[in-house]
Amino acid sequence: MQKQKVIVILGQTATGKSDLAVRIAKKINGEIISADSRQVYKNLDIGTGKITKKEMGGVPHHLLDVASPKHKFTVSEYKKLAEEKIKEIISHEKTPIICGGTGLYIDAITNGVIFPEVPPNNKLRKILEKKSEIELFKMLQKLDSERSRTIDKNNKVRLIRAIEIAKALGKVPKITQAKSTYKFIKIGLFLPKDLLKKKVELRVKKMFDKKNKGGLLNEIKKLKKTGISNKRLKEFGFEYFEPTYEKVVVETLKYAKRQMTWFKRDKEIKWFDASKISDKEILDYLYIL
Repeated sequence: MQKQKVIVILGQTATGKSDLAVRIAKKINGEIISADSRQVYKNLDIGTGKITKKEMGGVPHHLLDVASPKHKFTVSEYKKLAEEKIKEIISHEKTPIICGGTGLYIDAITNGVIFPEVPPNNKLRKILEKKSEIELFKMLQKLDSERSRTIDKNNKVRLIRAIEIAKALGKVPKITQAKSTYKFIKIGLFLPKDLLKKKVELRVKKMFDKKNKGGLLNEIKKLKKTGISNKRLKEFGFEYFEPTYEKVVVETLKYAKRQMTWFKRDKEIKWFDASKISDKEILDYLYIL
């Protein structure tokens, strides 16, 4: 029995993933499931480059704006919702298209990752949150050297969660995987370094345009008014409370580099140069498989 195809469009920020996903969805009767760890939150639109209703072109999009910024949405929650959406889309005789740049979210779905069930330890978290990323990484190295080799040592939220699990279970258990009933076709988009920088600069310029819903500074101001703390803003990547164009460009390029480091580990990804790609090339590849 042939497995149901699920298309995955992934890659670095600003490579045109969302635009490609919409165009392909229109041609193959697809619906899009976002795989972005910040776009799941409501009211984080400009700072996350969230697709607009107009840009969606009438194609249904799922798992955008599903959580309050005050709630820490977990990868386990994402996995559960995404799997439900995949089933729902298939039941309507449409093709699911997972689109995004959060490698952990994509791995959770495509590799059938099963995450350890360890409840939050708020007392421990308060202690750990006062420590720097360097201190947390050293702690994790002592607790579980194996996990420390695979974690993003600059991601404070993940470092704290790893320490929390290690302390509860003795170590962070190896991620187990379940065989999927779907055939995931992974399409990766990349851009040459100079072109990626230009694309990022254009995107950030748009973020600071006050005609764009008042711009990024206005969005951050609104979030603060709703009770979002500076600490929480930092977790969203807004560590620059008074962001400048130059700072956001630098941080975005650093993020893009981390994304590619993650994706390079996956040998199932078929890579395409986003500056040269054609829809026909993608469709031909999909129909071959």
